[in-house]
Amino acid sequence: MKERTEILISGFGGQGIVRLGQIIGLAAIKQQYRVTMLKSHGTEQRGGYVRAQVIVSREPIDSPIVEDPDYFCAFSTPAYRRHVDMVSQGVIFYDPSSTEVDEEKVKKITHYSVAARDIAIEKLGQAIYTNSVMLGAMARKMEIFGKEILLAAMLDVVPKFKEENARAFEAGYQLIK
Repeated sequence: MKERTEILISGFGGQGIVRLGQIIGLAAIKQQYRVTMLKSHGTEQRGGYVRAQVIVSREPIDSPIVEDPDYFCAFSTPAYRRHVDMVSQGVIFYDPSSTEVDEEKVKKITHYSVAARDIAIEKLGQAIYTNSVMLGAMARKMEIFGKEILLAAMLDVVPKFKEENARAFEAGYQLIK
């Protein structure tokens, strides 16, 4: 692992952005990493702009602010547009049902299109599992975490519907090769 891994998740309130940050933070703690998380959202939480910034490191963390995300997950077009230029060499995950990407950026930076919302509806009958599908897809590429650690952290943080969330996670994991 590099000295510092930066993860940025952004979208609208109600999409589980902060919850994903909490899950990733807990997974880091379970692996004895140091971790910080900042969250920001507008005055209205549901439907307003939301961002979670997670820093994971073996060493002390000097600043909790994501500057060059290793992993960026966009749940909306405004979130993508606002943060895509921060990513220089990282990986971008996005849901094509809610996020329009810049094709020029796709040529320069690795993008993974994860039809998380569609899969959540198709396989589990509800869009509420969208972020669990996305986390599963991210787990496939986030080298600092093992699949089982992220899944266990998710099940620790999610208060109910654990079986459905585990199925959504696995569907996302299988989506990315």
